[in-house]
Amino acid sequence: MTSTLQPAATTEAVTRPGRWLALSVLVLAVLLVAVDATVLGLATPYISEDLGPSGTQLLWIGDVYSFVIAGLLVSMGSLGDRIGRKRILLGGATAFGAISVLNAYATTPELMILARALLGVAGATLMPATLALIRNLFHDPRERSLAVGIWGATASAGTAVGPIAGGFLLEHFWWGSVFLINLPVMAVLVLVGIRTLPESRNPNPGPWDLISVVLSLVGMIGVVYAVKEAATHGVTGPTLAAGLLGAAALYGFVHRQLTMPAPLLDMRLFRRRGFSGAVLADLLTVLGLSGLVFFLSQYLQLVMGRRPFEAGLAELPAAVGAVVSGLIAGRAARRFSVRAVVSGGLAAVGLALAALTTLGASTGYPVLGAALLVVGIGAGFSFTVTADVILSSVPKEQAGAASAVSETAYELGAALGIALLGSIVTGVYRDFTGPAGTPATAHESLGAAAEAATKMPPHTAQQMLEAARESFVHGLHLASGAGAAVLLATAVAAWFLLKGQKLESAG
Repeated sequence: MTSTLQPAATTEAVTRPGRWLALSVLVLAVLLVAVDATVLGLATPYISEDLGPSGTQLLWIGDVYSFVIAGLLVSMGSLGDRIGRKRILLGGATAFGAISVLNAYATTPELMILARALLGVAGATLMPATLALIRNLFHDPRERSLAVGIWGATASAGTAVGPIAGGFLLEHFWWGSVFLINLPVMAVLVLVGIRTLPESRNPNPGPWDLISVVLSLVGMIGVVYAVKEAATHGVTGPTLAAGLLGAAALYGFVHRQLTMPAPLLDMRLFRRRGFSGAVLADLLTVLGLSGLVFFLSQYLQLVMGRRPFEAGLAELPAAVGAVVSGLIAGRAARRFSVRAVVSGGLAAVGLALAALTTLGASTGYPVLGAALLVVGIGAGFSFTVTADVILSSVPKEQAGAASAVSETAYELGAALGIALLGSIVTGVYRDFTGPAGTPATAHESLGAAAEAATKMPPHTAQQMLEAARESFVHGLHLASGAGAAVLLATAVAAWFLLKGQKLESAG
């Protein structure tokens, strides 16, 4: 029965006239999440000055969004499989727009933390739903590869548009404006999405298990929080307790999924070598890149002396490379092989990170720009093909849950990368030797040193800033070197894990 009906369904999907317009709606959601993830870093100094948060509150403003989104991705992906991916996408998009207003007009640190947490809940509905809908919109494998490439290219473009748009807005308006740019995008997404997106869901989903949702949320938040806190402040009693609680909750989640007749996440997906290899490659790649991504903006502004808008433009080559390679990644993987494209892309990123260990305060931009272009090209090839492998290796009914696993790997990789590689930069930086009269606050961050320098005699301030910048760049060298080692090792692992893996060919 199934085999008899399948060709007709495929033909209908291939010839559906509105599928590319529907894709444009989905990439708007991706663009929104990517932009929002990058503008907060630029706005943080202005938020700090206006709201006056404590150091702990400032960390929560920066981290709570990623904590919540990491904890809820699997649950929201599974919920979309059950109640309908179109419904959860449009509902989440509407909530994202409304909560963005709350972010923009927050008047206290506590309200800002709450607004960022709620934005994480809404954001967790968007990314898994977009990939799952692509899986159900595009049944022809070559079209789906192109669609996934456009999806990935838009995410890369968003990470470039974010700093540029955010830098421009911060130079001309108040900090809340960086959140209000979400509103027109959301309005277009919802209005066009209602008419163009098809509804899809798992026809036999089983109940949405609330205990599994809680275990997933507690587990991911506990582990990510413990890793970040341990890297920043060392292993303390509360940090260790949070990590153990998170690990126990994740163990309980996995055990529960293996014993339930209709689990929230089918753990048997991980028995597929292609699926597991692609998820692991994504996690380790983001981990290796996070040190560079997190500190690059500080390097451009506080070491090279660029304004926020200029710093955003300087990061553009990475996005351009990712967009171009993402669009041709599927074709390249079919012509050569999945493992060749993924491993080659990761090796290219690793070599570019190794080249960045030569950066200095006086390094010319062509060296940095060329390295960022290679990083973008390699990452675009790798991420696009692994996303295609993940989608094509699972039944379309489970596309939401599979997409959520992929996105969780990104979030966990980013948290681990910022914690582990970020601690390298922070640890090396704090040990710099400044002239007599250097305040203790200058050792907290390069931004704090720049702020302290405005209150010191010019000659002493110049000496302190030179020592601080030199120490920061040295820490960046070590983090880039560690990231290069992670990427090169991941390239080797991907070569073996993705052996024999192929993208589907057109029917």
